[in-house]
Amino acid sequence: MAAKDFYHEQVKVALGKDGWTVTHDPLTLDWDNRDVQIDLAAEKLLFAQKDARRIAVEVKSFLSSSLLQDLYAALGQFLLYRKALQNTEPERELFLAVREAVWQSLLDRTDSAELLRDYDVKLLVFDERLEAITQWIS
Repeated sequence: MAAKDFYHEQVKVALGKDGWTVTHDPLTLDWDNRDVQIDLAAEKLLFAQKDARRIAVEVKSFLSSSLLQDLYAALGQFLLYRKALQNTEPERELFLAVREAVWQSLLDRTDSAELLRDYDVKLLVFDERLEAITQWIS
């Protein structure tokens, strides 16, 4: 099993506080006859529709000395996982979970924001100290 990202537990707690039920930790999918593991899967009951919204969340800590290198790795992983989800669970939305500090220092800038839009990367932004979700960005 792959090592959990540094902020894995904080995101898991934040999802619970936001009304989500974590259903998989991790969510294992098949990619070319190999297992890939997305950090978390969760669902939230939608009362008006008597249905559940289902998501998968890949937590990225961005702790190396190069935020751009971390972005490069996170984007590649996100795209592979999204394709694996489309093949097996197309109703489940994939989100990349990043700390508020990463969002403010890197991803909320013009070039990075354009990159995320171009590749339709959905973000879950969280505060690691409060263990709370601060933004959902689609």
